[in-house]
Amino acid sequence: MDLHLDLERATGPSRRARVENALRDGIRGGVLAPGARLPSSRVLSAQLGVSRGVVVDAYAQLVAEGYLSARHGAGTTVAATEQPPAGGRAQPPLRTGIRHDLSPFVPALAAFPRTAWRAALGRVLLHAPDERLGLPAGAGVPELRTALAGYLGRSRGVRTTAEEIVVTNGLRQGLGLLWPALAANGACRVAIESPGWRGVSDTAADAGLTVAEVPVDEHGLVVERLEEMPAIDAVVVAPAHQFPTGAVLSPERRTALVAWARRTGALVVEDDYDAEYRYDRDPIGSLQGLAPDHVVFGGSASKSLAPGLRLGWLVVPPDLAAPIAALQLRRGGMPSSLQQLALADLITRGELDRHLRRQRRSYRRRRDALLAELARKLPEVRVRGAAAGLFVVAHLPAGVDEDAVVAAARSVGVSVEGLGGHDPALVIGYANLSEAAVASAVDALAASVRTGVPNPRACD
Repeated sequence: MDLHLDLERATGPSRRARVENALRDGIRGGVLAPGARLPSSRVLSAQLGVSRGVVVDAYAQLVAEGYLSARHGAGTTVAATEQPPAGGRAQPPLRTGIRHDLSPFVPALAAFPRTAWRAALGRVLLHAPDERLGLPAGAGVPELRTALAGYLGRSRGVRTTAEEIVVTNGLRQGLGLLWPALAANGACRVAIESPGWRGVSDTAADAGLTVAEVPVDEHGLVVERLEEMPAIDAVVVAPAHQFPTGAVLSPERRTALVAWARRTGALVVEDDYDAEYRYDRDPIGSLQGLAPDHVVFGGSASKSLAPGLRLGWLVVPPDLAAPIAALQLRRGGMPSSLQQLALADLITRGELDRHLRRQRRSYRRRRDALLAELARKLPEVRVRGAAAGLFVVAHLPAGVDEDAVVAAARSVGVSVEGLGGHDPALVIGYANLSEAAVASAVDALAASVRTGVPNPRACD
């Protein structure tokens, strides 16, 4: 099939950028209708006189942005969403009632590497030993544990071996295994960040542990507060990009936290949920790399790939690996062996690294578009935590009712979270929001913020 794209008029610093922009403009302008099937990468590259790789990368980027849809056997098509008139904004279909998904918990679901994952599953089905189809081991299949040891070592500075890794059904389930193992060794009190991820406090309380809150400021966890508390057996911290404030644990506090753990014998639990994504700063190595015997490193594929995979991992000191694996086997909650083997295949073939490189570029563009729109339409907000991760924190003017703003946004189909701290703020995720929809989403947020401004009291 023929597709007319005028690369001479398209803007961009490279051929790939011009192909992307020409396709994007055609979709926005209605020239390429929803559901329209595009030529194969081989055919379009020949028509345009560019390499096939240029078209493959352009298609992949527009799939990630939600403009295109790629399905095995169906080729590449324009996303089947209602397209606005020229100059308007489009958004991939979301769950019922949601126009714009600004949740900080969700990556770009449309960008999941379906082709690479399908190929990995195919190789697993062809070549996996028969015994891998039996009941999964409590610690996870050895192929994934070995792959993770290498991957986490080179990407996050984690010092570990396959024997110290337990594969879980995500980080929440992993914490639900860790706490009973610690309680069996006499642990009673867990310190958590405040504000912080509720999954930590919920799982600790479910295990019968006492939860103590430690404040977070612009430099991360206030470590000196730990010294003022009754004996703490473990503290949970997200040092690379704290949720929900976006703070990074300062070098001085990293050093102090490790020293505190060594001095007291307490355990540090490192939540490394989205450290793969950074934009305006160098990557920050793991705390675990500084003190492997005193730090549990927890991560998952939820932000790097998709939460629906239900794959996570704990890197634990040697004495904890066996009891945690035994508890998982007893509870029967092990992840699918086939899923584990597929992830191992993606890691060892470099597909995960390639996917993350694509997503960093895509998320940076989305973040930049969000920051520009916020500066234009909500100049009164103060934005923090934008250097990394998949969300920013927009601090609202004093006196604005955070709950009212969140409720108003949700009433018009915008899913957004409040900070839930002392100062009113919104936690705005941008990963699952296409670039084309940023302006419309911020328009709705701006209108919602206006509803949260208290009315001046009328004079008698």
